[in-house]
Amino acid sequence: MTAPTPAPAPLVRPFVVAISDSEIADLKQRLAATRWPNAETVPDWSQGVRLHHAQALVSYWAQEYDWRRFESELNRLPHFLTTIDGLDIHFIHVRSKNPNAMPLILTHGWPGSIVEFLKLIGPLTDPVAFGGDVEDSFDVVIPSLPGFGFSQKPAETGWTVARIATAWVELMRRLGYDHWAAQGGDWGAVVTTALGAMRPEGLLGIHLNTQFAFPAQIPDTLSPEERYAVDTLALYTGQLGGSNHLQATKPETVGIALADSPAGQAAWIYEKFQSKTDNHGLAEDALSTDDMLDVISLSWFTNSAASSGRIYWENSSGSFTGPRLALPVAVTVFPRDIPRLPRSWIEDTYTTLIHYGEADKGGHFAAFEQPEILISEIRTGLRGLRSTGDGQR
Repeated sequence: MTAPTPAPAPLVRPFVVAISDSEIADLKQRLAATRWPNAETVPDWSQGVRLHHAQALVSYWAQEYDWRRFESELNRLPHFLTTIDGLDIHFIHVRSKNPNAMPLILTHGWPGSIVEFLKLIGPLTDPVAFGGDVEDSFDVVIPSLPGFGFSQKPAETGWTVARIATAWVELMRRLGYDHWAAQGGDWGAVVTTALGAMRPEGLLGIHLNTQFAFPAQIPDTLSPEERYAVDTLALYTGQLGGSNHLQATKPETVGIALADSPAGQAAWIYEKFQSKTDNHGLAEDALSTDDMLDVISLSWFTNSAASSGRIYWENSSGSFTGPRLALPVAVTVFPRDIPRLPRSWIEDTYTTLIHYGEADKGGHFAAFEQPEILISEIRTGLRGLRSTGDGQR
């Protein structure tokens, strides 16, 4: 007799977040056994995270933070896995009840994750429930970058932003979307910019809260806004660029150092939130401790310090001089972003600029810091694309 042919595995599989009790217990034991260095020798953050701030964060993580609370919050959303280009990609996919909703793929950066977009999902998919108009409805697709969170870790080189962008095109096709838009900040903006340069069939336009529009040759004469852009880029690549440089050159060394130390993982990410949010001296002015620990815990439990840091190594030749984009581009500039680009360079690079917005507050992690502002900017910025893509689900 001929054995029956097994049914093929579904292209898209449901996924549930489930961290074991033993993993949580192990984390708490490691936190309790942290060996701390001596305190910094300066009265500020110029040597990195200040010891007593790190100790306070770790103490809260060990004694008060509730991962099960966050895990339950995640599992109220529909999670999936799908294999693209040999790699399992994790994503959240929430469809709006509005049949004419615009499909939108949101891409996070480092040290972010799907966590930074959670507060956007409800208002984007069901705007009426949050005081908006039904015409501004979106279907949202939120993938975890390869090597981040619950996405699989690449076992080979070559996962550049162009390859990730190509995977995103396949993801949207696989979900049945003929027309869609894309949004991102930080590395998510790099991927979204790559999508804009590729201009795949079906991509209506993009929204960026990080812009890559420095001229290839910086002019000799600069306006005050252009000078500020140059100065903040120097700050980004210099004093604030320690983690970027190490991850672009020695990501495995970083991963080994952090994989065994949750306190080290916390300090590594906490410093980035401290230095690049719109705060009044402490990251906690811009983000709650629980918000930051949601990101840190997800990175810890998925052991992704090395695999997420490799995005810098894979794309170490990149720069803030981005490609000129001809497809529709909407941008929002946040005042405390680093670097912060002037409108003149943005308009020169994005030749079909359909929206330019300047927020009155917020830093580099816009979705995380100021979700209400970013929601409004996404709605406004992409509204003009809807006549092209309505009903294409």
